[in-house]
Amino acid sequence: MRYRMTFAAGLAIGYVLGSRAGRERYEQIKRTAQRVADNPRVQEVAGVVGAQASKYAGMARSRMGDTLQQRIPFLRHDAHKHDGGTGWPEEEATAADDMEKKARESGIPY
Repeated sequence: MRYRMTFAAGLAIGYVLGSRAGRERYEQIKRTAQRVADNPRVQEVAGVVGAQASKYAGMARSRMGDTLQQRIPFLRHDAHKHDGGTGWPEEEATAADDMEKKARESGIPY
């Protein structure tokens, strides 16, 4: 169906651009196309088709994303944990270190 519509649109464009009927025929075709485009039923159908296309595109994106995450290791969420990016090992804080830090920040010894 998509290819038929594309072919018909191409045929219409080719006819308009290649027509030897002159400006009158071009204006007639343009008015007819504008009337069709302004028709509320056509706009309603276009809205429905657009909504369905968006829905199916979202489903395809979701399925493709899930498939890619399974097949490509670095796309997985659990493949690696972000540690800050410094490359240096994290210092392990002890309870005494925490109390010392709090005392320095607040000025009140704990």
